[in-house]
Amino acid sequence: METSTFGRDITVYTAARIGLLAVIAFLLTLAHVPLLIAVAVGLVLAWPLSMVLLRGLNTRIAAALTERRAERLKMRAQLRGEDTQ
Repeated sequence: METSTFGRDITVYTAARIGLLAVIAFLLTLAHVPLLIAVAVGLVLAWPLSMVLLRGLNTRIAAALTERRAERLKMRAQLRGEDTQ
């Protein structure tokens, strides 16, 4: 996976989670829930909802992180002079 794609995926995922929190807090505020309570409830509800609604994006990010970790471990092994084949 390209670094630019990874950066874009992280940005989109973060923006989507913040947007989900904002929507939940806004809807609760419309129902006359105090803002601080609405944000707290939004934080609690946005996490599991984002795991379900953003599953594909989350999977791509996890795969990219695994790939980056493997590359990093390979480079460390090369620096130590180990045979990486």
